[in-house]
Amino acid sequence: MFNNKRSSLLFLFLPALFVSFLLSNCGGGGGGDNEDNDNYSNPQNPNAPQFTVIAWNDLGMHCMDADYSVFAVLPPYNTLVAKAIKTGRKPVILDSNSVELTYEPYIDPQYSPSNTFSDGKTEFWNYVDKLFGVSLAPNVGLKGNKWINSPQPLEYNSQWKWFTAEGIPITPYTDDGNKYFYPMVKVAMKDRNGNLLAITKTVLPVSDEMTCIECHGSNSGYNATKPSTGWENDPDPEKDYRWNILKLHDDKVDITPYLQQLRDKGYNYQNKLYDTAKNGTPIMCAACHKSNALPGSGISGIPPLTQAIHSKHATAIDPKTGKQLNDSTNIDSCYKCHPGQNTQCLRGAMGSAGIQCQNCHGNMAMVGSSNREGWLDLPNCQACHHDGKREKTAIENGQLRKPTDRTFATNPDTPMQGYSLFRFSKGHGGVDCEACHGSTHAIYPSSKHGDNIQSIALQGYAGEIRECFVCHGKEVPLTPNGGPHGIHTVGQGWVNNHGHYAEGNQASCTKCHGSDYRGTPLSELRTTKTFQTEWGNITLNKEHQVSCYDCHNGPYGDD
Repeated sequence: MFNNKRSSLLFLFLPALFVSFLLSNCGGGGGGDNEDNDNYSNPQNPNAPQFTVIAWNDLGMHCMDADYSVFAVLPPYNTLVAKAIKTGRKPVILDSNSVELTYEPYIDPQYSPSNTFSDGKTEFWNYVDKLFGVSLAPNVGLKGNKWINSPQPLEYNSQWKWFTAEGIPITPYTDDGNKYFYPMVKVAMKDRNGNLLAITKTVLPVSDEMTCIECHGSNSGYNATKPSTGWENDPDPEKDYRWNILKLHDDKVDITPYLQQLRDKGYNYQNKLYDTAKNGTPIMCAACHKSNALPGSGISGIPPLTQAIHSKHATAIDPKTGKQLNDSTNIDSCYKCHPGQNTQCLRGAMGSAGIQCQNCHGNMAMVGSSNREGWLDLPNCQACHHDGKREKTAIENGQLRKPTDRTFATNPDTPMQGYSLFRFSKGHGGVDCEACHGSTHAIYPSSKHGDNIQSIALQGYAGEIRECFVCHGKEVPLTPNGGPHGIHTVGQGWVNNHGHYAEGNQASCTKCHGSDYRGTPLSELRTTKTFQTEWGNITLNKEHQVSCYDCHNGPYGDD
């Protein structure tokens, strides 16, 4: 059957990768904590919480196969991360010595239809032993975490100082048989005596719209992908294109030289993948093609999965448009395989700003380059957010832009030497960037209301979490440069007391408020606010770029 070598792979999923199956108020280049300990700002929320819990999905979208009987790329495997905080002038990030966190399905008739189990909604549990070499009870994922209608524990990770539940086997199917890609989860924080301290709700996104059907389906009419033995014409469209792909793979690749290595890893494949699957053993793509999402996967000399897929299809022709899929001007070339025309997983602030996949990742040839490590060579914040700019592409001369300005930068060598990933970076007070900004692909504010529910509950409006009282409670420090990314306190307290900081230091204001002090996108309000001034109340509307001229006659004027 399956040997120990293969089974042990299941417990080596790196948080940087399969567990993670990856901008303005968090980040490695952010400001320090040199707060003025003698001054306090009044929070806008007089009932500021004593405890705060913030939760997020690590990537903004997880993918799973819609069928596991022929071959598999990704199992149902979602990752939930949460930060537990005791609020105060110096907030304390809590660990499992003082609190415990649980997760459970959250049902909302409008934004999160009932999705309380996974068994029977996917064939995964029928084939998990042949794909991964383990037996799992229904509703239990590869890391032992469950998706059932009762509270389940999150585990504290001392390396990353967060609570997490890895490999939750949630599917995009509601309990009544419909499909919904953005189900929600409730996270509760309790003390060690079981007293409830705080709750939050976030999206646990998942899509099975990872498909090759447009070109590889038997009815595609695209003869360039037609196997030598002819189309499969399986009545199940999800199985049909998969059979065609295995046939085409057999046409082009002889796996005979690798059969012994596969057997050594526990995969008893025949010399034809199609025959193997037809005889009841579905193919695990990562058995041959290394994936950094699964350490120990792959066979030496065979291209990694990311490289093999993207490089091969970079020259493919879109049967509908006649253009190469490598064309970087059309997001549809990505959505043909990744989720997808219905899912539209790029739903955050960047997507709303007109940014598409290729702006951050480059075209298909770049993604499939042999010089790029899948799941690790990824765009980071500073590639677009630097020197007061908001670039609309992270790519420059075919490479990831690498500016020297680290104000909005990810942490270097995170999660490992030579890489700098947003979803593992931390900033102000050791809080994770994703805690304040939202997940990759779903940066706050999102076009999906469910993604915004958490930030609205925490600070009163959608968008990145930027109100100091969320973590500082009723004791918000007054600081000119000790906040996230070296910014000053936000709120009425700063309005009351900023004068002695600004006088003689106007140049330090220009990075956010502009060289003319009339505001920039970095000083833009995410909600309408009213402030008290010595000249009376002033109301500034949402999206207003705060400037010295709002209350004064410029930076040097008294009124």
